[in-house]
Amino acid sequence: MRFGCVSLLLVLFAASPLAWGGQAGRADSITLRDDLDRESLRQAIQRSLEFFAKVPPHQIVGERPRKVAAQEVRESLLALLKLLDLWNRPEQLAQAIRSRFELVESAGAPEVVFTGYYQPVLAASLTETEEFRYPIYGKPQDLIDATVVTLRPEALKERFAGRLEEDRFVPYFSREEIDRLGRLKGKGYEIAWVGNPAELFFLHVQGSGILQLADGGRLHLNYAATNGRPYTSIGKVLIDSGRIPPEGVSMQRLHRYLKERPEERDEILARNERYVFFRFVERGPLGSIEVRLTAGRSLATDPAHFPKGAPGFMVSRRPLIDGAGNFTGWQPFSRFIVNQDTGAAIRGPQRADLYFGSGDQAGWGAGFMKSAGKLYFLALKKKR
Repeated sequence: MRFGCVSLLLVLFAASPLAWGGQAGRADSITLRDDLDRESLRQAIQRSLEFFAKVPPHQIVGERPRKVAAQEVRESLLALLKLLDLWNRPEQLAQAIRSRFELVESAGAPEVVFTGYYQPVLAASLTETEEFRYPIYGKPQDLIDATVVTLRPEALKERFAGRLEEDRFVPYFSREEIDRLGRLKGKGYEIAWVGNPAELFFLHVQGSGILQLADGGRLHLNYAATNGRPYTSIGKVLIDSGRIPPEGVSMQRLHRYLKERPEERDEILARNERYVFFRFVERGPLGSIEVRLTAGRSLATDPAHFPKGAPGFMVSRRPLIDGAGNFTGWQPFSRFIVNQDTGAAIRGPQRADLYFGSGDQAGWGAGFMKSAGKLYFLALKKKR
């Protein structure tokens, strides 16, 4: 249910101390408008609080522009949740936020490119059949996650995935080795089968999905692990090779290209070596902090740049889609969001991915979403 648009005026003072470092809004004032309802924001905040209920208060949940402890983010979430009682009194809400919060712009990212993702629904079977013969794999037992720590020139942790080959640690199988060469076939890692390899590929890109079974049942799939290989955008592959023009690239266009040119499909898909393994969950989708995502509110960012679970505010444009899934134009929008997920393609302070929800309508919007904008995170002002 839509409860209307809330308009707030929030004045940011550049001279006031920043809780997390970084930059305040460059203008002396910024108008905040939220195009969604209060209850969806309340739900997203409460789900982040579920995460922080399991995290020690002093655990670091953000590294840049300075280290941010879980307790700091939790206090910001609780304060914002309390202020939602003023939702229908915009002037009072504006005054309360103005006195309590800083809006912190990511250092070095005056502009952020927003894309979208969603939870697809795929026809599937729990057994292999003539119709459903493309496997969805669970996490293989021989997949090893390793962490390498460097101290110079700075302390960094890097995670790698691989496997043991005799006494050597080697990269895990690539997409081509798994799908075309069948390196995992028949080892018992299959958890379901689908009927279309392109749909399976885009399930990997989204990281979660719903399986629609023939008996009417539905099962929720969620990310379990990856093979650790690099992520490559097939859209960029097609543009760089001159097969499609850069204008108007969308997930729908990529779907259509693969459907119309099946002889090219396997070669194109193999260019993205990254492979995702899945698990069944009771309800989903779950973000990287293991809480359910909220459509229109949950954001995926690079965890090296934005604190996990933190509240924020975004300003951008969203695609307008007709009932047949066709793009009809752009509409400016802004809203409060909560940082609850991450993704292989979301790297650096200038990228963010907005979760659109489940099903075709969400997929149409997410598929066309690619627009620049502003992203701020809300932090309680430090007491003087």
